[in-house]
Amino acid sequence: MAENLHPSQLYQHLQMYTCARWSFWGSLAVSCGLLFLGATQKPESKPWILGASVGVLEVGRRHRQTAKLLQESLGDIDRASRVNFQAWARANTQPTAQLALTVGSIDVNWKPENLITDPVEYIQKKQKHVALVGGTGDGKSTFTQYLSSKIGGRVVVYDSDAKPDDWSWLDQKDVIGRKGNFKAIDTAMGNDLKTLEELVELRGEGGDNAIAGRERFIIAEEFPILVDECDNSTHWIKRHAKRGRRYKQFICALAQNDTAENYGLQGDKDTLYSCFCLVRLGQFGRDYARSKLKDPQLEQWLKAGGKKRFMVDDCPCELDLSNWGTTAIATPETSTGEDKVQSQPTAMNEFEQFILDWGQQHSGEVLKAAALSRATRLFDNMQPDEIRIFFVSMADRGLGEVEGSGAKLGWRWSR
Repeated sequence: MAENLHPSQLYQHLQMYTCARWSFWGSLAVSCGLLFLGATQKPESKPWILGASVGVLEVGRRHRQTAKLLQESLGDIDRASRVNFQAWARANTQPTAQLALTVGSIDVNWKPENLITDPVEYIQKKQKHVALVGGTGDGKSTFTQYLSSKIGGRVVVYDSDAKPDDWSWLDQKDVIGRKGNFKAIDTAMGNDLKTLEELVELRGEGGDNAIAGRERFIIAEEFPILVDECDNSTHWIKRHAKRGRRYKQFICALAQNDTAENYGLQGDKDTLYSCFCLVRLGQFGRDYARSKLKDPQLEQWLKAGGKKRFMVDDCPCELDLSNWGTTAIATPETSTGEDKVQSQPTAMNEFEQFILDWGQQHSGEVLKAAALSRATRLFDNMQPDEIRIFFVSMADRGLGEVEGSGAKLGWRWSR
């Protein structure tokens, strides 16, 4: 009979059988105890105690009858117990089959509904600064190169740990603080505060035209360290956060997490979220998707895209290089009504010089990132996307031109 029952019915029958047996023996013990108690009590109490003993004994009899019926239903109790255990073991030791039914495979073609491909457009639309959260190897260089080439204006970097080849696409006098020179960074931040005050006066006297050409994009690496080492850092970030945007003094502060304390904004978390777009790279973006947005599929999507995929506020982002080099960035109109295009530095680093030399030696040929990596060990530590950034940067400055888009983007020399 036991094999004809569903595992859930079998388990229920065994539980009822066990309870009925224990209830019978318990009732018998209580009934005997009441009889013994009645023998020692006063005569007027004995009828009540005797009646209670008989009632308990009747309950026990009924439970014994139930146990007999269940035993007939189950047959061999020991065998029924083994069948029940086997059913329990199958249900609890084979989770793989259940996971295959409930989780399913990841769709490689899936894309988030709120995906953005141009974070600069998003940031400029919000008119905010950038708080960049990322660790070593998360693609901070790729993202900051993208920002500096698209936002426009003079790019300045505060980086006490910069290696000789870091920030190589910039004028090196604008990379401040190498070799742990925090004094230089602190002095520069103090000068930034003075510059901001000057711009306030100039704009108040002559309007937006008076500050045209003074746009800057300032990148502050490892901002928590700067907070500890530079006296001006806290005032610098608060002042620029609240007033810098109006005067085209945009900042990008980098840290290891998105707490207000890491950005020198203790007790002022509202400033962080109201004045900054939070960009979370690498594991920080995946953790945010999983723990804050509760979206494991988004977490997998971010992981599959490497450095090109990250989070900007609550929006997933994937860098799109297809439109690089197609537009120039102009400053506000001058008093003559003409747009003034932001000029780029003409000095070249060793990477750009190699690309230029190759192009002049192979006139008319299109240089691709993969071919460049094979041609020299100079680019061994760079990702293809980072090499394409050099292509676009040079084309924007009139050094050659780009062809194609995305992963097929290449560069060739042209006068």
